[in-house]
Amino acid sequence: MESKVRSFVRKGEVTKTGGAGGGYVQAVGAKPGCHGVSLVSSGLDDLDHILRLRNPLSLIVGGGIPVGGLVMVMEDIEAPHHMPLLRFFMAQGLVHSQPLFFATPLPSPQAFLGTLPAIASRSSGAASDNTKEGDLRIAWQYRRFLNEQQALEERRYRYEFCNDFDLRKPAERSLFTGATIKCESLARGAHLDSLLDHCRVFISNLARYTGEGQLVGRLAFQSLCAPQCMQSCTDWEMLRFLQSLKSLLRVSNAVALITFPATLLTPSMAIRWQHLADILISVEAVLDDNKEMAGMLTDYPDILGFLRIHKLASINTQVPTIPEAAMHAMKVVRRKKLVLERLLFAPVDATSGDSKTGGAAGLLCGRPANASSPLDF
Repeated sequence: MESKVRSFVRKGEVTKTGGAGGGYVQAVGAKPGCHGVSLVSSGLDDLDHILRLRNPLSLIVGGGIPVGGLVMVMEDIEAPHHMPLLRFFMAQGLVHSQPLFFATPLPSPQAFLGTLPAIASRSSGAASDNTKEGDLRIAWQYRRFLNEQQALEERRYRYEFCNDFDLRKPAERSLFTGATIKCESLARGAHLDSLLDHCRVFISNLARYTGEGQLVGRLAFQSLCAPQCMQSCTDWEMLRFLQSLKSLLRVSNAVALITFPATLLTPSMAIRWQHLADILISVEAVLDDNKEMAGMLTDYPDILGFLRIHKLASINTQVPTIPEAAMHAMKVVRRKKLVLERLLFAPVDATSGDSKTGGAAGLLCGRPANASSPLDF
């Protein structure tokens, strides 16, 4: 007698199969989100906060990249501001011991792994306190207890949903020990079909782990449509590759992040790429001679670049998610931490209006400076 199989998954139910439509994934680094999907961190806490989703009750929950989702980052030819997002995405996967697939036009992808950032240490304050109390003699049993507590705290911090990374330090060698990392160089002139086969094999290996041993894989593609990679591929072949990759992600425990220079594509093809993305982000460089922008923003000298949210994921739902703010400023705090902040605009000068009061009411009730009539508001 055949067993009955349900055609739906109850919201909030944890299953053993995983996938974008198969319930929450029980894996390290993944947490339940709304609409029956699991979330993994992008590696940047501020970006996870921006990528928050809403449930049918309009309650903001979670934040991160849905498992089975495709993230695209449009590069800026003026500055490589997309590289920190790519490095954080890859480093966060290594922290959670998640399998990593990396494709880049660089001739040596392994050399790029050495540029991944290290985990920012949280024990600096405790270390300074111990140095201040250096004159005190502590019994060796108590010192051993402190070391065990510190190791436990570091282990807990290691398996947080999102970690803080230090841009000044390279990743620890311990993260690469025993890690599953597959690297492919796009500069060798290989065809996209072979790259898709490698992705299919990488994703199929994730299905071997079930139950509590499930793993969420990460696929990272750097400058996918750059001139130095895949010279023999046409625009339609690239589009077919993206469609096949997205279909593979939908039925697997994996997420993918692709950076691409949109200006090198034709306008019609760039729009097709953007429609295929579940989450679409663009980065822009800051122009030093933009005096108009400098007058509008209060913290313009501290801004490294701009991050714009074009599209948020809507997996397992027909309700689109609208971000609270589309534009964010990229800043580096103390030369080691990347943060995203809302743009802070300078207050408008209300003293230049024709209103007799010369206050803020002059902007609301006064006529424009180029108005032809007093009644033209």
